[in-house]
Amino acid sequence: MVRRACFAGDGSFAGGRGDRCVRGTCGHIWFVFVYSCDAEGSTRGRERHSIISDIFERNAVPAALSPTAPATQLPAPSGVNTDPRLGQIAAKLQRGQRLSLDDGQVLYTTPDIWGVCELADSVRRRLHGGVAYYNINRHLNYSNVCALSCKFCEFYRKKDDADAYTRDAEYVKAEVARAVEAGATEMHSVGGLHPYLPFSYYTDLVRTIRQESARLGGELHVKAFTAVEVVHLAKIAKVYRQDDRAAGIRWVLERLKEAGLGSLPGGGAEVFDDRVHDEAYKGKIRSDVWLDVHRVAHQLGLNTNATILYGHIEQRRERLVHMDMLRTAQDEALVRLGYRADPQGAVTLTAPGARPPTPSMNAAGGYFQTIIPLPFFPDGSELEHLPGPAGLENLRTLAVARLMLDNFPHVKAFWIMQTLAMAQLMLQCGADDIDGTVVWYDITHVGGASTHQEVNAAALRRAVRQAGFEPVERDTLYRRVERQGQRWRLADEPAEAHRAAQG
Repeated sequence: MVRRACFAGDGSFAGGRGDRCVRGTCGHIWFVFVYSCDAEGSTRGRERHSIISDIFERNAVPAALSPTAPATQLPAPSGVNTDPRLGQIAAKLQRGQRLSLDDGQVLYTTPDIWGVCELADSVRRRLHGGVAYYNINRHLNYSNVCALSCKFCEFYRKKDDADAYTRDAEYVKAEVARAVEAGATEMHSVGGLHPYLPFSYYTDLVRTIRQESARLGGELHVKAFTAVEVVHLAKIAKVYRQDDRAAGIRWVLERLKEAGLGSLPGGGAEVFDDRVHDEAYKGKIRSDVWLDVHRVAHQLGLNTNATILYGHIEQRRERLVHMDMLRTAQDEALVRLGYRADPQGAVTLTAPGARPPTPSMNAAGGYFQTIIPLPFFPDGSELEHLPGPAGLENLRTLAVARLMLDNFPHVKAFWIMQTLAMAQLMLQCGADDIDGTVVWYDITHVGGASTHQEVNAAALRRAVRQAGFEPVERDTLYRRVERQGQRWRLADEPAEAHRAAQG
């Protein structure tokens, strides 16, 4: 029998059924977990098992796929019509061998998308077992005024636009109070490149968040400022020089860290390709500068994230090059932490017996924690004539990211851009994190995302359990959080998956 899952138009799970594909008759969105269907919706070939379908069959999850079962093997996808090239890739993964760009091209072009998801899920379970992470956080966009005019962006405003804003200290304090009251552990703050704010505005912003949260009995980790913003701050502070840009970047990050900055988000990476850069976001920093910012942050002991914005004018090969550049930068960071690279300079955390880095290593340096694939929303942008990526492309890109980025501990399904229902599917396609409670994020919502901007922790835990995993609340640095109501503390030991990986 063919397994299917049905979602209503609001993104909620509406049920599952078998036998034939009901196309366009129920008013719902159907995810069909089968290798292929003919024009009438009947299946071809024998039944093919897919772990994706087991999300919605809670009473029929095979023992080998249960949340508590460790994934020690990476089996080649099985069943009829499976692309034999995936078996070759599975063998490389089992040996802990890094995938090539050509392997990535296979993952992107094979018709067996569910085989790709199975491989990514096996790698994800090797790293994290049966747990999936979430956090309680709040987003603060401090200003939408920006000197740039990127074609894909609907967030930015010019200073004199009627709906331009810049948040003052009282607004920030009010947001901190709401975050502390909600029991949040993180404040995520980014904004436009405001041409007139002084450098002191940004250090005061960080200091206000930290001091006000402490005054109210909380402790908010400040994750703030993309690499693009950091370079902008170096320029307005007049410390940025092309012949020694690392020095200016270091000057900025040292002062932000002194004010209380805890980590950097991964935004502003877009796609590391000069052609795409010049056509879609000319004027923004290029890939080498973005990587320099994160390299300096790692040297200062700050952890960072990374993103890839896909589904606009870039090609799939350009996405793979982007991932390759990220994992090369991560190799450098992990070697600084004491990891041993292979003769080609690669450090793979997905190899058998490999141990992911932990926050206790930050005295030696920081590292990339998470890759966050972000789908492009064309509505309202200068590229609104483009269709944007489809759901299956979102699943495939996240799975490819998990398989290619073998030295990134985490892959995040950012539910605010993917929808919570899609994030559940992504947990079975390589993701181990769905982000947090959020509470309003102007950059994505103005840019076309239609998801509700806030969920409570109970809804996140329920979504994770429905997907077949055990929810684990984390802080920004992936330390396990223990909670009694709104009061929380960090667990004495690493999260379960890290303990398993280190054992």
